[in-house]
Amino acid sequence: MAEGGRCRIYSFPIFPPTNPKTLSFLSPLYTHGPHCSLHAQLTTTTAPEAKLARAPAPTPPPSSTMAASAAALLLLVALGGAAAQVFPPWNGTFPGFGGGNSGGAGAPAATGVPAMFVFGDSLTDNGNNNDLQSLAKANYPPYGIDFAGGPTGRFSNGYTMVDEIGKRLPSPLEFCSHGPQLLGLPLLPSHPDASSADAALHGVNFASAAAGILDNTGQNFVGRIPFNQQIKNFEQTLGQLRTKLGGAGMARSIFYVGMGSNDYLNNYLMPNYNTRNEYNGDQYSTLLVQQYAKQLNTLYGLGARRFVIAGVGSMACIPNMRARSPRNVCSPDVDDLIIPFNNKVKAMVNNLNANRHDAKFIYVDNYAMISEILRFSVIDRGCCGIGRNRGMITCLPFLRPCLNRNTYIFWDAFHPTERVNVLLGRAAFNGGTDVVYPMNIQQLAAWQP
Repeated sequence: MAEGGRCRIYSFPIFPPTNPKTLSFLSPLYTHGPHCSLHAQLTTTTAPEAKLARAPAPTPPPSSTMAASAAALLLLVALGGAAAQVFPPWNGTFPGFGGGNSGGAGAPAATGVPAMFVFGDSLTDNGNNNDLQSLAKANYPPYGIDFAGGPTGRFSNGYTMVDEIGKRLPSPLEFCSHGPQLLGLPLLPSHPDASSADAALHGVNFASAAAGILDNTGQNFVGRIPFNQQIKNFEQTLGQLRTKLGGAGMARSIFYVGMGSNDYLNNYLMPNYNTRNEYNGDQYSTLLVQQYAKQLNTLYGLGARRFVIAGVGSMACIPNMRARSPRNVCSPDVDDLIIPFNNKVKAMVNNLNANRHDAKFIYVDNYAMISEILRFSVIDRGCCGIGRNRGMITCLPFLRPCLNRNTYIFWDAFHPTERVNVLLGRAAFNGGTDVVYPMNIQQLAAWQP
């Protein structure tokens, strides 16, 4: 990311992965910026933490933000520290490209993918909750501290995973970056910002923090946009795009869907829900996947043909789970619920591929990737948060985050850093079948029915 004409250098501790194939997308170093000299700037490190420039103190938020944050703090304390969403603890980062180029209308990307439409929760939310009466928001500093636009509603210090997947690299005159272009799209607008066909031409992000497959998931946070409503919002946007994108353009577009984490964290595992008394783990995962399949078929009926389905990452060792434990340890019983759900989602993907021959569904195995990324960097606490491991309550205004964000897996009690998000995006784009099945996003973009 270019910042004031300066070049950011990313150095990573290097440890031998247990599965070199899985981590073939990892790079120990990546340098970019408008005035970079690759020969002069390259550095390596074997230190446990790479050093970054000191972060500026967050600007005090307006009184309305403070009031909302205070309300969120009280609710989170009452709920035992539950927060907007859990992400794969391991979404690694490549050298972050936070502050990428957001563009407008233009020719389809080099991959042939004209647009990407995103559905999900706070792992991919880019500001859809900002105007809601919601406690699940991230539109204040220090969120976005490493993002060129500052706080946008992203639950990260910078890029999200889908920002990286869709990335279009600027020209070499602007960035001395040697990585491949991914989908080649500009940063997507949130649904409220996609008010015209031109604004939505390259896709729209509909994701909402605290949202789930089930409509009642995340109700503790008041305002949020469940998956069913996200689909309705897409259908409304589709009316604007029919003449510009057309059916063929829609069929070439990528539909990224990442749901399920909140259906556990902010539903099944919440003491004020009766869900756990109504269903055992197997029954609940079956309920979720049956509903999930119906929702994906609805998107198919609206013209979607290329689907990326992101599995739920491990939640056992996120800072919040460690903080809740009296002994400050992981909670494997949580993953005992997640693993069967992921297995059924993968079976759902196989079934959809068998029955929808003019469409292709791929599964991103976030859970598998976590086991590798947790082998290095700071893994037992958040970069920004309150309480034990900075994990009891997520990042609030006035909090100063860690300075060495590039060495942290978690940005806050629940969400990964930009470093992790970018690595996950790269893995989903060009990883092997052990992390993205039956093909990766790059292959999906080139797929011919």
